[in-house]
This record gives sequence, structure tokens and C-alpha cells, in this order.
Amino acid sequence: MVVIGETIFVIGGRQCYKDVIVNFETNNVHEIDIEVVPSVLKYNVGTDSWTKCAPLRTPRFSFACMASKDGKIYVAGGQTSLDGAMGTSLAEIYDPVLDEWKQLPNMSTMRYKCAGVSWQGKFYVVGGFARRGNTNTHQGPYIMERSSAEVYDPEHDTWNYMARMWDLDVPPNQIVNVDGKLFSSGDCLNAWKGHIESYDGKHNLWNIVDGSSSPISILDDTEKNWSNLERMFCTMAPIGTKLYFLAGYRIMLGDNYISRTRSEVHVFETATSGNGWRSLIEPIEEEGEKELCSHSCVMKLNS
Repeated sequence: MVVIGETIFVIGGRQCYKDVIVNFETNNVHEIDIEVVPSVLKYNVGTDSWTKCAPLRTPRFSFACMASKDGKIYVAGGQTSLDGAMGTSLAEIYDPVLDEWKQLPNMSTMRYKCAGVSWQGKFYVVGGFARRGNTNTHQGPYIMERSSAEVYDPEHDTWNYMARMWDLDVPPNQIVNVDGKLFSSGDCLNAWKGHIESYDGKHNLWNIVDGSSSPISILDDTEKNWSNLERMFCTMAPIGTKLYFLAGYRIMLGDNYISRTRSEVHVFETATSGNGWRSLIEPIEEEGEKELCSHSCVMKLNS
């Protein structure tokens, strides 16, 4: 999902339905995959309408995606099949004016669950479960590729491999650009690591941002006698020099397994040198469990 102007684009993904097995102790929900879809939809906020766009050349999910300043959309990597855990090196670019997708050169690595971000005029595809197309190395689960990045240079129409841009072999959850600096707050296994990290491009390191430890991870479960608390998602989006975090929690009350959903919004000011956190609104609680999108985006409306 990316935003250009007043339009939100929803790109590709898995088509599935959920088979709910009633078990009050485990609360199991089974997802049944049907297919990988190439569909692209756009929602115009001004007209409150959905429109179909030209489909992806390659159906995919768990891919890197970003919108450039010139209004183009880049996608790269991802999985193209439901069978097996194998990524793709294929990349493409979308022109909303022409409603047309064009193929880009392939990356040197096949990867999925990678993060995409625009930085210094280039498209960065960071981390992911990755491997080279032809490799005889004995690195087990391709540790070196998982911590690497592929960088697309639109001026020269080329990809460059960048080793060790990501600290861990666990793929990043999100990487965002704030005023020319890259920030991350978690990985695909733990969307919130308890702090925010910033990228030092000169030394190729991720450093913990001072004062970035926050109340996102833990709630006071003694209040209202909450017996079980689980964070369902945590997603962030940049506006100006601030990072906005939307966090959602599943709350189980007492022994009757009555479920509630709690949503919170927190804001971190990246330009401050101390504790830059504040809560935007009071937490919102609702009866039952809500199925929410764990991806947020920023829209700049024309005044």
C-alpha cells in the first residue's frame, strides 16, 4: 500500500478467507490461501471512490514497495507462489498517468518479506528472506543475503548489491525516511523492539535513538483485572520530523474469555535530543476483536 497525492494504491497480495474454529482456550483462526493476485486498486479520498488499475506484470505478496517523488511506484521481490518459501528477483515500475507497469532489471538476489524505502533518490530493498540465484556458498539460511540490501538507481537503470545494511538476519518490519534519515522500530517477528533505531549511512550501522524507549510494548494488565494481553500490530508512518505509531492490542477479560480490542496512537519527535514521546489521543477500546490493517501511510491533501 502506497500513497501518491490524494490516492491510496493497494497492490497485489494474497487472496484468502478465514476458517474460524471456535476454541475459547486457544481462540484459533485458520487462514486458507486461495491464490496470489496481481490486482491493483486505487482509492481517491476526494471523490470517495475505488478504481481498478492495470495489474502487476508479476503477481506477488510480501514484497518491497515505494512511491518516488516523481509520482512513480516501484515494487521488487516478494513471493509469486503459495507453494514453498521462495522469493523472486523481479522488479517493476508503475506510471499512474499512463496506467502502465514496466519491467525493471532483475535484482541479483531473490528475496521476500523485504522492506522498501526511498532514500537519496534511489529505491532501497532492505533485508528479507533472501538468496542469490546461483550460489554454492555454505552459509546455511543465507545469512549474508538476509542482512543485505539491493539499491536501484533510476538514473542508470541498475541495481547495486549492498552488504550488511541491515543488522539482523530477521527481516525488518518497516523502514521510513524522515527528513533524509532512515528509521526502523522492529522486524517481522517483533514489530516493536522497545525502541527506535536510526541508520548511520557513513558507518553502515543502526543506532538506538536517544529517548526512544516508549510505552508501546506494555500495558498495565492489573487495571480492570486483564488476564491476557497481546499486541496484534504496531505500524508507523512519518509526518514532517515526527513518527506516528498506531498500536493495537487484543485483551481477554477474566475467565470468560470476553475479548476486547484496544488501539493507541503515539508520536515521537525525531528532531529532539531527549524524550520525544507523547500520546496523541486517549486509548480507544471496543467490544470484540477487530481485523485491522497493520500498515499505515501518510497523505498530503491539497488545501
